[in-house]
Amino acid sequence: MRSLAAALLIGLFSVIVWAPPANADVVAYLVNVHVRPGYNFPNADAAIGYGNSICDRVAAKMSYAQLVDQVKADFNSADYYQGAYLINQAVNELCPAQIWQLRQSAAGYTVPT
Repeated sequence: MRSLAAALLIGLFSVIVWAPPANADVVAYLVNVHVRPGYNFPNADAAIGYGNSICDRVAAKMSYAQLVDQVKADFNSADYYQGAYLINQAVNELCPAQIWQLRQSAAGYTVPT
């Protein structure tokens, strides 16, 4: 029984140690934010820079509500979904390691009506 438990622990440890790190996918981010109208970034560098600023704000533990409000203000939009989409794309594609932090921040958030 002990050897089975030890084997399971070793197996679990090796999965954790050898798991590939979450990598950014800049191309996917650029495609997704250019396909959806409304952002009108002047170029790819501006889009990536803005996406990275979202990642920085999530990492700094800015609340989801504040983040959505800032993105909406930056793009002069009252559309919650416009802001949420960009946040989602930035975190999922540019800084996937921050997904958990974003989920924690968004827990309990309800869309204002």
